[in-house]
Formats: sequence, C-alpha cells, structure tokens
Amino acid sequence: MSEHTRSTLLECRDVSVGYEAPVVTDVELRVQRGEILALLGGSGSGKSTLLRAFTGLLPPLSGEIRLFGKSLYDLPHDERMRLLHRTGTAFQQDALFSGMTVAENVALPLRELTRLPRAVIREMVEVRLSAVGLAGYGKRAPASLSGGQRKRVALARASIMDPELLFIDEPSAGLDPIVAATIDETLIGFREALGITMIVVTHELESIRAIADRAVMLGRGKVIAEGTIDELSQSREDIVYHFFHRVAEGSPAAPSVR
Repeated sequence: MSEHTRSTLLECRDVSVGYEAPVVTDVELRVQRGEILALLGGSGSGKSTLLRAFTGLLPPLSGEIRLFGKSLYDLPHDERMRLLHRTGTAFQQDALFSGMTVAENVALPLRELTRLPRAVIREMVEVRLSAVGLAGYGKRAPASLSGGQRKRVALARASIMDPELLFIDEPSAGLDPIVAATIDETLIGFREALGITMIVVTHELESIRAIADRAVMLGRGKVIAEGTIDELSQSREDIVYHFFHRVAEGSPAAPSVR
C-alpha cells in the first residue's frame, strides 16, 4: 500500500447522492489525514446529503465511497459498523437526549461500544467536558444550556472515542460570532491535541477562514470548486465569488461582481 493511500482517510470516486433523484453527482474527493476540510454550498446544494453518505446513513446512488481504504457500502453490515466506529459525528441539531444529563449524553458512545469500567468512563467524560470548556456541567440537563453550550456537548460526545475522522454539520449555525469563535477554537484544539481529521459542513465565512485547510464547494448539483481558502476566495466562478465576497446586508462596501 502506498503512502498516499495510507494518508487518505476518505475518498469519493464518481459519487452521486440523493434520494429518489440525485442531489449531487460526479463527486471526486479525497480527505487526507490531519486536515480540516470545509464542505461549502448554498441551501439545498447537497452538503448535508453528502455528509449523510459519508457517515453510513445514505448509500450513494452510484460511485464508491472509500473509508480508511475500504469500500464503505460494499462491506457486510458488522464490518461497516466497525469501520464507522473509527469516526464521530456531530449533527446540526445537536441531538442531545433530554432525559439524560450532560455527562450521560457524552458517555453514551463509551457505554454502548466499550466495556470500560464506570469510573474510567466518568473520568474520560470529565476530561472531555473540560476540553470543550464545560468543566462542572456534567450534572446539568441539556435544556438548561445555551445553544453554544449544547453544540460543545455534542462535540464532546462525538469525539469521546478519539475518532480518526470527525464529521460535523453546521457547528456554528445560529450562534453569535463570539460563541461561534469558541466552537472554532474547540475544533482546532481537537486537531492539535488529538490529531483528529475533520469534515465540516458550514456556510460561516469566519469559521471557514479560522479552521479550514481546504474547501470543497457544491453548486448546480456538482462540485464547482476545490482548493485552499485563498484559492477559492480568488475564484471568479460566480457562485464561489458571491460566497466569499458577500458582506453584511446593507453594507455600503459591497464588492462589485466581476
């Protein structure tokens, strides 16, 4: 096996995804170990649909998704599940269980997928809550938390198994800029401390610039741009240009479209 193959954690080969009809077609993509890849696009562009396919929830209509060098949807169910256990997912809607405490939510993957002693699980949860800035919040109910705090709990749960690859859907959606910046810092901290590779679905420009090494943009039912953030911000493709050069509504400094 080549060094390139070993460093590629996820690969799409001519992938089309959707439901009764394709939403995105002809996706060619490689995600390398250690990078943070932003998956961009407007509403309805297929970002979350593609992410569902990556997480084992939506078989592609055509093409092949390879995860850790194996064809994800060609594997027997048990083997596919073992492969997916090397990943973590934080959904756009944080999906916390209201009948559980914060600590119980974060501990859930460890309780379901390991045989670790309760004391060890408890300590791991405390460490991970501290890592996301929520030390001492373990006994609280999810309903008592702010939106940003709930997002951080979801990230703690998604990362509690120290996954090699983390899928994150709109981590900053609906948050004010200060809170969103804390989420960005959390993600950067995960990579620095744990070496986690990430695919992040987002449309937040500040977050993209803060965390992403590379970006892939979807539009018109396909991948329309791929590259570093600097490369995409200099693109003259209409959809890409408008995405990276949009400004606050009503601002007099709106750039002209070229």
